[in-house]
Amino acid sequence: MQSRFINSRAFVRSAMLCSAAVLAIFPVAAMAQAAPAADAADGDAIVVTGSRPIAESEAAALQVQKNSDSLVSVVSSDAAGRLPDQNIAQATGRLPGVAVERDQGQARYISIRGAPNYWTTLSFDGINVVSPEGRDARFDSIPSAIAAQIIVSKAVTPDMPGETVSGNVNVITRSAFDYDGFHFAGKAGYGIAELGNRPQYEGSAVVSTRVPAGEGEIGVLVSGSYYQRAMITDNFETDYERVSQDQRPDSLNRFWAQETENKLYRLTRRNWSLSGRLDWKPNADNSISLRSIYTTFTDDEMRDNFRFDLDDRQGDLVANTAACGTAVNPTPTTTGYADVCIGNTPFQGTIYGIDIRQRSTLRAFEQSIFTNTIEGTHEFGDGWKLNWLGNYTESKDDRSVIGETTWDSPSTRNLRPTVAYDFTDPSLARLRLFTTVQLSSPTRYEAGTPVTDIDSFTKPLASMNILDAVDTTKAYTAKFVVSRETEFLGGDAVLKAGFQFDQRTKTVDESSMALNNATQFATIGISTSYNGFSLDTPFKGKIPMGYTFRYFDADKMRAASDAARTNFTFTPALGNIYDVQEEVMAGYLMGTVRYDWGSAVGGARIERVKNRGTAVATVGTVTGPVTAENSGTLVFPSMHLNFDVDTDKKLRIGFTSGAARADYDQLRPNVVIDDSNQRISGGNPGVKPERSYGVDAYYEYYVQPQGYFMIGAFYKKVEDVLYTSRSTFGSNALDSNGVDRSGYAFSGITNGGSGSVRGVEAAAQFQLDPYVSDLGLPDWMGGFGITANATYNDSEVTKPAILDAAGVTISPERKVPLPGTSEVVYNVGAYYEKYGLSLRLQYQNRTAWADGFADNLDSAGDTYWAEDDELDFSARYEISNGIEIYFDAANLLNNPGRRYSDPSNILNAQGVSTPFTNRYTIEWESFGRRYSGGIRVNF
Repeated sequence: MQSRFINSRAFVRSAMLCSAAVLAIFPVAAMAQAAPAADAADGDAIVVTGSRPIAESEAAALQVQKNSDSLVSVVSSDAAGRLPDQNIAQATGRLPGVAVERDQGQARYISIRGAPNYWTTLSFDGINVVSPEGRDARFDSIPSAIAAQIIVSKAVTPDMPGETVSGNVNVITRSAFDYDGFHFAGKAGYGIAELGNRPQYEGSAVVSTRVPAGEGEIGVLVSGSYYQRAMITDNFETDYERVSQDQRPDSLNRFWAQETENKLYRLTRRNWSLSGRLDWKPNADNSISLRSIYTTFTDDEMRDNFRFDLDDRQGDLVANTAACGTAVNPTPTTTGYADVCIGNTPFQGTIYGIDIRQRSTLRAFEQSIFTNTIEGTHEFGDGWKLNWLGNYTESKDDRSVIGETTWDSPSTRNLRPTVAYDFTDPSLARLRLFTTVQLSSPTRYEAGTPVTDIDSFTKPLASMNILDAVDTTKAYTAKFVVSRETEFLGGDAVLKAGFQFDQRTKTVDESSMALNNATQFATIGISTSYNGFSLDTPFKGKIPMGYTFRYFDADKMRAASDAARTNFTFTPALGNIYDVQEEVMAGYLMGTVRYDWGSAVGGARIERVKNRGTAVATVGTVTGPVTAENSGTLVFPSMHLNFDVDTDKKLRIGFTSGAARADYDQLRPNVVIDDSNQRISGGNPGVKPERSYGVDAYYEYYVQPQGYFMIGAFYKKVEDVLYTSRSTFGSNALDSNGVDRSGYAFSGITNGGSGSVRGVEAAAQFQLDPYVSDLGLPDWMGGFGITANATYNDSEVTKPAILDAAGVTISPERKVPLPGTSEVVYNVGAYYEKYGLSLRLQYQNRTAWADGFADNLDSAGDTYWAEDDELDFSARYEISNGIEIYFDAANLLNNPGRRYSDPSNILNAQGVSTPFTNRYTIEWESFGRRYSGGIRVNF
């Protein structure tokens, strides 16, 4: 488990990076004192022309940061497209204190200062947007092409929703008034994913113009983008458990693999967006804006899933507490599962005659956001201003499965494989397959002939399932803000009073079809032999699985699915259908006062939150609709002081408060069953918000004529921590249609105790160009520049004790890290741009973070995502004014994503912990490097 105290290796690494940033910037700072600086005055615009895109976009971003009255980090203008940053998550991940969580190697979620991703909110032009998934804002569905600027606010102010705990990512969309007149920018490119040699396409275009309208102007802008990436993945997953029949000495320290599997994906992912914006400025005091954005993310997934059910005959093992020899016995009377007496261990051994549970899955996954805003700003005499807006956003999460077939081994043992497993390498689950030979007198088994072609084993068709599932979230927002410029306590002040109403309703509509007999199979014309349903196509990945297989035929799956829809009907999945509505009425008072020494921003926000959830649930023997309601009022004060140490140095001190609320699906009054992945998730409408109170202290140095250095510290106290409880379901209450769900993994949201997260953050960036002549260097060296930032976190929260129905402690109270929090997050980049050439190399790293915590002795422990890092490279060359060619290379290190189970905090009956750490790999996946190139135009 990650220690809640300072990890020495991580701390040293972070400290060295921060020290390097300090040492790098101070020589520049010293030279800057004597340099003839061309400092832009506050408020002067920095125009990004494209001749030095990195330097110019950094300068524009730093100006926004410097002039802000609270702590922000900014990706400005062309910077969002500088690296292989197709989506907002990847582009934002370059900023100080920002980490990303990936899916299939693609940046998806954003974590600010290492905190849980649900502490981060998403906005378009200041309007909070609910992600299709809910509060865990997904940023991979938002192309970076729609953004003129990305502002990450780490200091929460009263005009932000109270659920903004660690920060807000505000995507500022492009406006025609960003440009002098007619403007066009476009991009077209092609690339290759190294793993599987799969193609990649991308393109985008922005067109805008400004036209006179009486005394004012109308600005019109339309934009669109398209990105497509085909992928192959290497994967293995292994689930571990404590086996009740394993009673031999030291059994409490053993966790056995109940199943191991390969999920082998063929994916085609697409992002595309359309946006339009109409701005009318009839005069200098009034403006009205109408904005519409549609963005969608699709994932066409073909998944071949081979699951080896190692504990299929667990009951063969008779519980016995006596010690036994551990010599290898190649002809046991049991399957060998969890049997130390035949020489098997949790990491090496042989299991005889087990079930292959094969699944072929074809999905058409889609997530979309359609947001529409009308906003007006009006200035009146004597410093008064009114801002109003209305917004409607519809987010959809289409989880439908076109078809999923299962192919299971027969019950006859000698028709099943014998599997020799080797899990000693945490980066590979090695399997060797054999035929199974049945011996007699007494009945026992041994490994027969080695087998490499897994499809040579008998695996008849067992079922075909089709799922139609769409989650729709409709959100309405109305907001009014009145402000006035005045004098207050001897300073120039802007006082604001705001009101906001939000109503969000998430509705889940789910129905399914299950075919499981020969008559139904014959009706739809599907082959009951896998070889007749598959392609003679070799494996396109690189992981040495120990066996070969045939990919399933997607066209045959579609044909069978169409026939099933014609001949059979869907059944509503009543247990998985729910409706959750949230209403938030908020008001705030906020003041910004500027003095000669700096500025102060303070105020408070009050929110009245009402939740209502409706679902179908079974209570005892009665099934029917259940409604649960919950409401509460919270107040969120905040205060920020910004001291101008001198013209280029700032000291920022802030106090913030917030409350992270459970996600909509976590508030439903029932459970959701996922038979495909053998999981059950439960709702908890009574769960309380996770309250937080934090302080920040940051020092910023804007080096002239160019450069930046920042160092800061933060502390956040957390109460009623939200965490996901994970355990085996352990009940037959949800069994139906012959499906035993007692062994499914169960997870649900609950509140823990209190805790805290504290840390330090540092960042630096500078270019050599302003100092070339002073140092006597040749002119060409002026193209070099560096960026670096690092964040160190130390978090600790109390996980309460878990008791069984009899009041016996299953899991004692203990201290754990805050879920989703990495100890160290850092980015290091170097670039060169001169003579029309622009090169950049960027490295990102975040250390391991907690994924979930175990709540019973049968679990193999808490789960973590291992350290994640990525190295990217980009190059561009301006062949003429406004036209350039580019090349991008992503994921150059090609390090895998790895999730592991750590049982070191699971105590046995004597209160002794298991002496294993970071050993049980439960998920491993690799995605390959990606290369792309093309042309950009900008006029």
